[in-house]
Amino acid sequence: MPSLRARHRLRAELWIVPLLCVLGAIALSLITVAVDRAFDDQLVPTSITGKPDAVSSILSTIASAMVTLTTLVLTVTTVAVQLAMGQFSPRIVRALLQDRASQLAYGLFASTFTFAMLAQRELNAVGDGSVPGLTVLVAYLLMLASIAALFLYIHHAGNSLRAAGLIDLVGDHLHEQIDRLYPADDVASSAGDVVVCPEPGIVVDLDRPALVAAAREAGCVLELVPMMGDFVPVGAPLLRIHGEPVRLDHAHLVELVVLAAERTHGDDPAYGFRKLVDIAERGIAQPFSDPSTAVMVIDRLHDSLRQLAIRPFPTGQHRDAAGEVRLVERVMSWEGYVRLVFDELRLAGASSPQIPRRLFAALHDLKTVAPPDRQPALDREIELLTAAVQDQFDDGPDRYAALTPDQQGIGSGPDLTPQPTLASEPAHR
Repeated sequence: MPSLRARHRLRAELWIVPLLCVLGAIALSLITVAVDRAFDDQLVPTSITGKPDAVSSILSTIASAMVTLTTLVLTVTTVAVQLAMGQFSPRIVRALLQDRASQLAYGLFASTFTFAMLAQRELNAVGDGSVPGLTVLVAYLLMLASIAALFLYIHHAGNSLRAAGLIDLVGDHLHEQIDRLYPADDVASSAGDVVVCPEPGIVVDLDRPALVAAAREAGCVLELVPMMGDFVPVGAPLLRIHGEPVRLDHAHLVELVVLAAERTHGDDPAYGFRKLVDIAERGIAQPFSDPSTAVMVIDRLHDSLRQLAIRPFPTGQHRDAAGEVRLVERVMSWEGYVRLVFDELRLAGASSPQIPRRLFAALHDLKTVAPPDRQPALDREIELLTAAVQDQFDDGPDRYAALTPDQQGIGSGPDLTPQPTLASEPAHR
């Protein structure tokens, strides 16, 4: 039995799995060669493998392609890991290097190269016009498997290097460690009127017609506890049942609520606002400071809010064919969208003249189309933005300029900056 230290190193090292795959390829080559020799290289006809010259060319191409592919994949992975370390955390690299799926992909590429080289050697050793058919056929299959693994690896690596993928990678490992080191006692089952979440995730979609049908059949009302886009921990309430809960299958209800690692646009328009605000904040934040990009983002935020300003909002109540409420969910309000768009940009960009000028222009334009019951949310933002600008600028021309609405940030707004009066000249009345 290896020591604890040795087992730890075997789990932590990147090269262990690829090395085992290469050794497996060598063993597989010895087996296929022995089988071919036992059948005098007649087990697989040349109509499938090809003539010796064609097979030799194909095996050489496979070997060189696998070397190039392995080098490219390792180079791209190294660059991606460096970017992830710089953007997220330098401590994330260990979790990435220990990713078994990536190690298996490297191992498959290396083993395909090894097997192709050994198959080429056996082909040259035969030298009588025959082809070790089984060995060559396995080399072809490994090549096809490597092509499939390449696409799967690109998909896996792309998901793993997203913010949500990296967070889930570390979070899943942490969850496993907690379960191993702090095993849970027998926990009492949840109350019959609460459906708990069996796995962590963000609510991205739900089958409303099926939930309504289930509630109608049971004669109850279902309440979705989290809002669309909310994260739900394991064991937290997912649905509440108002009425008779006995006839409802909790496992079936859980399947009707879709959880994912990150929010999506499918049924969550607030996520689109969220991402645009993030881009604008990056344009404002130091040391990048690109307020023109932030103004372009505010243009799209302004446009989207203008479309929402005059449209009715859903109540979150879903009824069956008889008109009875069967499903209730919390929905985003007009005030929520306004705060989502303006609050963070106001706090982050009040000191940059372009940002408040463009925000004032958006707010004043929204007031021209928003109905009376939606005006207070806009008035609140104008009041808070005015106070933020006054805190950032001393009383004078700069303050007045920053308080001036401007559709371009700086360029198209009216010149409302008062001209300073010179000490030697009397002020005009």
